This record gives sequence, structure tokens and C-alpha cells, in this order.
Amino acid sequence: MADNNEATPFLNGRKKNFARSVSHAQDELQGFRSWLRWMCMDQSNLWTVWLSWLVFVLMVIVVPCFSHFVLSCADCDTKHTRPYDGVVQLSLSGIAALSFVCLSGLLRKFGLRRFLFFDKLCHESETVRKGYTQQLNSSRTILFIFVLPCFGVECAYKIWWYVTGASQIPVLGNAYVSDVVSCILELSSWLYRTVVFFLVCVLFRLFCQLQILRLQDFSLVFEDESAVESVLKEHLKIRRHLRIISHRYRTFILWALIFITANLFASLLMTTRSSADLNIYQATELVLASISLLAGIMILLRSATRITHKAQSITSLATKWHVCATIESLDMARDEAQMVPVMSTRVISVASDESSDADDVGDEEDELDNTRFVPSYALSTISFQKRQALVTYFENNKAGITVYGFMLDRVSLHIIFGIELSLVLWLLGKTIANL
Repeated sequence: MADNNEATPFLNGRKKNFARSVSHAQDELQGFRSWLRWMCMDQSNLWTVWLSWLVFVLMVIVVPCFSHFVLSCADCDTKHTRPYDGVVQLSLSGIAALSFVCLSGLLRKFGLRRFLFFDKLCHESETVRKGYTQQLNSSRTILFIFVLPCFGVECAYKIWWYVTGASQIPVLGNAYVSDVVSCILELSSWLYRTVVFFLVCVLFRLFCQLQILRLQDFSLVFEDESAVESVLKEHLKIRRHLRIISHRYRTFILWALIFITANLFASLLMTTRSSADLNIYQATELVLASISLLAGIMILLRSATRITHKAQSITSLATKWHVCATIESLDMARDEAQMVPVMSTRVISVASDESSDADDVGDEEDELDNTRFVPSYALSTISFQKRQALVTYFENNKAGITVYGFMLDRVSLHIIFGIELSLVLWLLGKTIANL
């Protein structure tokens, strides 16, 4: 009977965790799942898979080809010709195809709940679960913040283009019906391709936010009495999740960076050549496409470098924790009569310094990367050797987002920026010199 009573709490805990991991229609993913269904990105069954691929082919291949080869309007005046339409259509369709293939493959392989790491939340704290759910709910808002401004400009441009050039644009049947249908199809295709690309970028940002929440929760162990073994196990779990994210997104990040770089250099080459006739009417769509691609790749790189910086800040926090615990251990070896006033004076001094400098630091410090004193009153029981081994482990096992072994941190951003700047200057030297 005693064994059964002891096993009951364990079984109940397992049942609760399993119940939270199982996906059902009324769970916290209901809104996100419905939104994917409206976007025709649902991969839950064979029917929705076929529907998503049909919409993909229509919006990413058929409509752009129709727009470029039928509505190119080569005989129109200078305001209505579209000399850069080929680059625009290839850039949006190419990045949308890459995004769709990567996202649909991940959804079919893992399912929506596993893909969004909701099956792992049952082992996390309530703070992490609530924070991640809030980030998921706000991810759609972030997506539309990036998409809607450019889409508004695209709508205004397309309406102006069809209204002012109605007599020059090729029509199929009735002129008004043809223009309205063509305008709606082009705008729908532009919106679909842009949303698919930004959806993958925003989901990557969401996964990085989850790991930031876990790191912030993990940093609290250095303020409590925690065994080195438990700290190591938790950090290994975070590293494992970062490796999973890197493995899922490394192909997309690499090819997106290569494709966007090639596309932007092609756009720069076409607009800076000596025979280019550049004006705001012809280059509007090219500018909007370039802004969308740059915004998406910046979301990817900023999220990756941010989580990498946070993960590597654990080393600084652990080192500070080790130093504070070692200092307290040495102080405790002194005379008990002299320890109390010395420690109280020191803590008060540190606290006063922190409060006086808090306003000067501003937002440069956070839970992981800060200069605050770590209270080590409960950490002196851990041996010096274990703490030193843990700090050495952190120093030699850097965590973060990697792309085929290449760590995406601030140094890598400087390298990418240097390479891009060198290519831009080389290209400008070739084109401007011929003007």
C-alpha cells in the first residue's frame, strides 16, 4: 500500500505533463492553427497539404509569370514600363519558395505542437510558459507590423498603375473586369509571398525568445543554493534546444542569406549601370521588395546573435558567482566576531554603489549580462573545485545558434558586414567607373 501511495503522485504528474503535451482543438494553439489554415499553410492532413501546395503554385509561380509575361506593358510610357519586374518577381517568388518548402517540411515532420516546442513546456516554470504563450500571441502582430506598411504602398502603387494606364495595359475581355481581377491577383500574390517569408522569420524569432526566457529563468539558480550537477544538467538542456533550433533553421538561414545577397547585388547592378533609366515610378516595386528582404534577414540575424549573446553571458554570470562564493568562503574562515560587521559593511557598500549607478546604466544590463553583485550567502557549501570545473565548462562550451558549425554572434555579423561592404564597393567601382 505504501508503494502504491508513493507512486500515485508520480503517475499524476506524468498524466498532467502528458495532458499538456497532447494537441487538441481547444488548446493554446487554436488561434495560431486557425490562422495557418486561413493562410493555407496547414499541414495537418492530406487534404490541407494538397490545398497548401495548390495555393503555393498559384500565388508563387502562376500569378508572377502571368504578371511578368502578360502584363509587362513593354509598349507603355516611361511611367508605366516595368524594367525591373523580372528581378522583383524572381526575388519574391524565390524567397517564398524557400520559406514554404522549409516550413512545410518541418510542419509535416514534427507537427505544429512539437515544431513550436509546446511539448517541452510541461517541464518549464510557469513564468516561461506564460511568457512564451504571450510571445506566440504577439508574433502575428509583429509579422503584420513588418508586412502591412509595404503592402499599403504596394496597393497604392498598383491602383495608380492600373487606373492611370488603363488604356495601355493588355486586357482579357472586358477592360474593367480584367484590370480589377489582375490587380487583385497581383496584390494577393505579393501579400502571400511576403507573409510566408516573414512567417518563417518571425517563428525563428519566437524560438529564440523561448530560449531567452529559459536562460533568464536559469540565471536564478545562481542566487539560490543549487548543486553544480543540477546547474550543469539545466545548461545541457538549453544547449540541446539551441542545437535543435540551429539544425532546423541552418539550411534556411544559409540559403536565405545567399539568395538575398545575390538578389540585392543584381538590383544594384541594374540600377547603377550606365543605360539605366531610374525613376520613382519604375523602381517602386524594386525598393519594396528589397526592403522586405532586408527586414526579414535582419530579423533572422538579430534574433540569432541576441540569443547567442545571452547564452554566452552565462559564463560571465557563473564566473561572478564563483568569485563571490570564494570570497565568502574565505571570509567565513576568519574570526566569527569580526565577520559580521565586515560583511554587513561590504554588502551595504555594494548595494549603495548599485543604486547610485542604476540610472546611468540604463537598458544596457539585463538578467544575464550585468554588473550587479551576486549574493552568495548560500553558495559557500559548494566546493571550490566543483565551481571551478563548472566555470571552465562554460568557458569551453559556448552555446548559441550555429549554421553548419559557424556561430552566429556579433563577430560573425561584423564578418558578414565586411564581406557585403567589400562586394558593394567592388560593384560600384565597376559600374560607376563606366558612367
